[in-house]
Amino acid sequence: MSRVAAIQMTSGPVVADNLQRAGELIAQAAERGAELVLLPECFAAFGNRSLQAIADAEWGAEQPIRRFLADQARAHGIWLIGGSLPLPSRAGGKPLACQLVVDEQGREVARYDKLHLFDVDVADSHGSYRESRDYGFGEQVVCVDSPVGRVGLSICYDVRFPELYQALRADGAELIVVPAAFTAVTGAAHWEVLLRARAIEIQCWVLAANQTGEHPSGRQTFGHSCLIDPWGAVQACLPDGEGAIVGSLDRSQLESVRTRMPILSHRRFALAAQPLSVAKEFEHE
Repeated sequence: MSRVAAIQMTSGPVVADNLQRAGELIAQAAERGAELVLLPECFAAFGNRSLQAIADAEWGAEQPIRRFLADQARAHGIWLIGGSLPLPSRAGGKPLACQLVVDEQGREVARYDKLHLFDVDVADSHGSYRESRDYGFGEQVVCVDSPVGRVGLSICYDVRFPELYQALRADGAELIVVPAAFTAVTGAAHWEVLLRARAIEIQCWVLAANQTGEHPSGRQTFGHSCLIDPWGAVQACLPDGEGAIVGSLDRSQLESVRTRMPILSHRRFALAAQPLSVAKEFEHE
């Protein structure tokens, strides 16, 4: 058995305030035995329009968000996944929605840049979302070995693209993480059904950390952070409010589901050809 946690937050635009709250919730998860903790998308800056400045600071010498992740991981002896933060791939470059995986010694061991950007119209008070105006597109599928198993990385809108999760399973994923800022409207319609579908069709655990409630910008997010097992059953869920859900991963259950229904050996269609590459080794900057 391994213990994992998803943190649910109502982040705002002030980085320091968000980091303080995230630290409190990470501590709660660690006290409950979590070995790996997932933060939501935009945990450190939600609705902040100075994304380029934040990204430049994270690339340069200051790195307040990256230092926070490293310090928290070391302090609690956990693996910590920073849901997403703005970080370029080169000095002065356009921010990417970057997910960093930090080990218990505070080392960055994996980086995933969001592949699918949320350029849609939604019937809510915000109306229109154009994430590609602020962020560049990622280019790699990323898995990383951890103490709780092999982890496949994804972010929010990615969950609507099953071919990504098929590629993660093909690369050995046992646990999929989905940090998100799902809107209240799209979340009520699709959040749970999409997460459960991904778990069922690739026979993996799914750990999802969402933003929740009404944010200072006026945007409303759905909450319902959860842990879903490889059979598609919701094992833990936090409907609303800030907090942490903690649950156990049972490797024998994963193996049983895959043995009784060997989907990979039954597949008659190869993954669709696409220009993305699978990251084989993390390169430190």
